Amino acid sequence: MHSAALKVFITGASSGIGSALATHYARKGAVLGLAARRGDQLAILADTLFSEGAKHVSCYPLDVTDADALRSAAIDFITSEGARAPDIVIANAGVSSGTLTECSEDLEAFRRIFDINVYGMAATFSPFIAAMRQAAKAGIPVRLVGIASVAGVRGLPGAEAYSASKSAAITYLESLRLEMRESGIKVVTIAPGYIETPMTAINPYRMPFLLTADDAARRFARAIERGTSYAVIPWQMGIVAKVLRLLPNALYDRLFVNAPRKPRVL
Repeated sequence: MHSAALKVFITGASSGIGSALATHYARKGAVLGLAARRGDQLAILADTLFSEGAKHVSCYPLDVTDADALRSAAIDFITSEGARAPDIVIANAGVSSGTLTECSEDLEAFRRIFDINVYGMAATFSPFIAAMRQAAKAGIPVRLVGIASVAGVRGLPGAEAYSASKSAAITYLESLRLEMRESGIKVVTIAPGYIETPMTAINPYRMPFLLTADDAARRFARAIERGTSYAVIPWQMGIVAKVLRLLPNALYDRLFVNAPRKPRVL
């Protein structure tokens, strides 16, 4: 993006897509800020990233629902390694669980899923925007990247909270994209299909067009580099998503009412 080493901040970095993205950017010689709840896993990952080529790695054990902790992490990361805004902030932290509205014990899962998948995304971006505006004014390409899901395109049975949270994330990112347009900050929405991660490992059903996390990270990075406003990855799932969006409710209901459910575990 520019002559200095890329500076990239990633949430949900301790495993899955976050870890794969961190590894991808480490191989580019990036300065990395990694946030996740599991500090021990972050520390292990950081050690491997130096051997992959990372210039510097800062670890921030935190929960993305803690806006104060994210603000402190953002200040520390901005002032580290040359005291400049990150080129890329990736709000990747997310959780998934089967939920049923009729089960009162699932209401806490609803709250937690929305807190992490939607509020956590806004809390991640918020403390970086002022510094990134200044970078954009100086002609530096900067990106805010939100990881959503094709599950947000239409509601899936047994996944009310997850589908709704990802739909909310897609709409939130679209609003943010419009807000940031004049600033020069590009907002990238990535809606993955099935990716081989600990989150999908519990799915008791076939997952078409399944990608490894490393392959997904490479594809995500290409979309981020281009500043693509909205990308479904892999592209085959993009076609599926478009078709599903166009289906009349009656036909959609008939096709998906008996679709396999996610396990009710958070």
